[in-house]
Amino acid sequence: MKDPYQTLGVARDASEAAIRAAYRKLAKRHHPDLNPGKPEAAERFKEINAANDLLSDPQKRARFDRGEIDASGTETPQRFYRDYADSGHQPGAGGMDPEALEEMLARMFRDQGRRGAAARGADAHFTLTVSFLDAATGTVRRLVLPDGRTLNVTIPPGVRDGHTLRLAGQGNPGFGGGAAGDALIEITVAPHPFFRREGDDIIITLPVSLREAVLGASVEVPTVKGHVKLRIPPASGTGTRLRLKGRGIGEGHQFVDLTVVLPAQPEPKLAEFLETWTPEHPFDPRAGMEKT
Repeated sequence: MKDPYQTLGVARDASEAAIRAAYRKLAKRHHPDLNPGKPEAAERFKEINAANDLLSDPQKRARFDRGEIDASGTETPQRFYRDYADSGHQPGAGGMDPEALEEMLARMFRDQGRRGAAARGADAHFTLTVSFLDAATGTVRRLVLPDGRTLNVTIPPGVRDGHTLRLAGQGNPGFGGGAAGDALIEITVAPHPFFRREGDDIIITLPVSLREAVLGASVEVPTVKGHVKLRIPPASGTGTRLRLKGRGIGEGHQFVDLTVVLPAQPEPKLAEFLETWTPEHPFDPRAGMEKT
């Protein structure tokens, strides 16, 4: 298994924040949901999660740095013999015979096992991409973990991009019967073609025809909670903002910004009318833009 520091691309003395940032960047880039049909991305995603599971746990990281466990988290007990040999001692020398050495090492392993009997498992970190509408209204998504397990993740209504959900007991298993860690799931909210969010309010730019803007109209408008009818008052130009109360996130609202759109094809009668039309209230639409 690859060195976890190399997998995440961080130095061995990297801070917890640096490791967390490197993991998030790589996890988003190689997440299977964002790389459909690319098995190499899924394999890389597994490596990234395994490396993060080890380095995000201070106890595991310290043991790995000391050589007590390998990159997969497997114990390396032969290190005790090697360290003893490297110290210059030999079985039978200095008053310690081979049997005494074996007993000492056995006791060390037993003590180590007892200390780890109640060790809690490390938290596991994942990312999950949800649509804008699912984030706004809430849903349940199934997350497939690198080890093949699946988790049904409840996405609460109004969840924000970057929010982390915690699923208790769904992380890595504990040691010697200890409790499992938690699953920490960072939510990425995909952008929407025409909705955007400001706090708990939803903003949408709505195209309207010249006739609708001048005379007023009743039009259908999409919201995160379904389509509704909106009354456009007469003489509503581009930039007019209308409010749909309670149609945002939770108690938020939806604001509709109007933009007047001209027809794609020429309208001769409209052009003829405008050539002879004299407005009763002339105005300069570029007032205030004079050169200084």
